[in-house]
Amino acid sequence: MVIPVHDVNPVRRTPWVTYALIAANVFVFLFMPGLSGSVAGDSSLAQSCHLHAFLEHYAAVPRELIHHQMPRLVPTGEVGTGAHGAGCVVAPPGYDKSPVASVFTAMFLHGGWLHLLGNMLFLLIFGNNIEDRMGHVRFALFYVVCGYAAAYGFALFNADSSAPLIGASGAIAGVLGAYLVLYPKARVWVLVPFLVFLPLRLPAWLVLGFWFALQAVYSSGEGVSDAGTVAYAAHVVGFLAGMLLAWPLKPGTPPPPEPGGLLFGRRARPRHTW
Repeated sequence: MVIPVHDVNPVRRTPWVTYALIAANVFVFLFMPGLSGSVAGDSSLAQSCHLHAFLEHYAAVPRELIHHQMPRLVPTGEVGTGAHGAGCVVAPPGYDKSPVASVFTAMFLHGGWLHLLGNMLFLLIFGNNIEDRMGHVRFALFYVVCGYAAAYGFALFNADSSAPLIGASGAIAGVLGAYLVLYPKARVWVLVPFLVFLPLRLPAWLVLGFWFALQAVYSSGEGVSDAGTVAYAAHVVGFLAGMLLAWPLKPGTPPPPEPGGLLFGRRARPRHTW
């Protein structure tokens, strides 16, 4: 998988919504329960139980989204001892959870540093141009709509799953789909792992098209061993939703000021790095 680092596609206005979304995601992640233990490498059972209780409350769950079947018992965040040893205490939920609202809160939750940083990198590189084209308010609505489409699309294919669904990946996939529609010829600086990280400047249609093809293949369970833990289908649905929503804006979108051709090696080093 190539790693994008910068796109050659200037913007006319400051992408305040993109910056705000990144800040919100980082802020929520830093205050998620269990984070301190996972970072230090000494996560305890108590931290794990607290995290499970938190996710049960705020993460989106496919079974709840489709069937509105709320669990009778949920983790309380406390640790207890039973016949099989220590474990997380479960009890009837002491709160009323809204499945619809949980999709929104789940967009700001991440399972680890790599999950968070990878999502924020893609949002930073590609989100600013989509916000510039749509405007601040429309971009914020677009982001949320793509996130909801991704979550419910995934839930339709996994209607009986009770595994928590978290992450901004679905919404950001919508941003990538919109970018592919509006700026297919924009140049994107990427790092390609080939013995060393080889810098290349590639067209957006190639970078994002390749990314989408991988998500589509992975969503079928081919080529990966963790297909059950990553919601690749949500990426696919979010990407397609972003393409459809951005399509009406394509006729009035000016092309990026970058000549054609592929550059590599020393000539491919960007003048400005992130």
